[in-house]
Amino acid sequence: MRKDKIYPFFYILPILVVTLFLFIFPLIYSLYISFTNLSLLHFFKYEFVGLKNYLIIFKYGYFLELLKNTLIWTVGSLVTMMLLGFLLALILNQSDLKGKSIFYAILILPWAFPGFISLLIWQGLWVDPYGMMNKLILPLLHLPKINSLTSTTDAWIELIVTNDWLSFPYFMTVFYSALQSIPRELYEIADLDGANALTKFLRITLPSLKKTIAFVFITSFVFTWNNFYPIFILTGGGPGISTETFIVYAYEEAFSYSNFSLAAAWSVISTIFVIVLAIIVIKYTHILDSFT
Repeated sequence: MRKDKIYPFFYILPILVVTLFLFIFPLIYSLYISFTNLSLLHFFKYEFVGLKNYLIIFKYGYFLELLKNTLIWTVGSLVTMMLLGFLLALILNQSDLKGKSIFYAILILPWAFPGFISLLIWQGLWVDPYGMMNKLILPLLHLPKINSLTSTTDAWIELIVTNDWLSFPYFMTVFYSALQSIPRELYEIADLDGANALTKFLRITLPSLKKTIAFVFITSFVFTWNNFYPIFILTGGGPGISTETFIVYAYEEAFSYSNFSLAAAWSVISTIFVIVLAIIVIKYTHILDSFT
């Protein structure tokens, strides 16, 4: 091979090395140990056991329960986060909105706090009956109290509301930036044609945001599916395992029970699911067509 054909590969070599070391190697190693009996008991001398871990998962591992929980967590969080962020972005985008800068600064405050600290604060807010949510805010809104220790529904409400609070600034900022990029002339022409607000939203705003919505949906779907900290800190997967997802359960298998091979098998299954679901979403919603 000629030298001028070899040299370009040296420019991308650092990226290839980093990708192999940080992404490919952990993936292959996880897949490998999922076929072994690696645990604290067999930490230095483990053996290949084939599909035994996967058979245990499907026979005794609460597979359907965890799949249902993961879907509730992902879809429930994603839909509410995107709607809330989109609604706030539309409000911010109003040209006659006064105090827009102050309003925007207040709305992005959740980003000013480290996520872990915010979750610890929210954990205190939700404590029944002494937390501020149950003691002050929910009674003020004439809403029933939330107790995630005894009610699965309450636990999901607590998790999704907290996750919405942590994440809506991202969605709001991305959608607001996209709204700002739409030429004002399009709305002025629509005004001359007598279009009302709904028509302008359906004919101008939504089509102009297709790429942004597609990008936010795909990336946030994968992130939310694998989001670990809110569930682990707020409910610990309880009551029982009613709010545990694949990732939380895999963590507990690895670091609470030191069963590393079974945790790896759960992680592999979770990865396969997220890939398959992402392909289905892309195929049937044609969501990436807007990038072409």
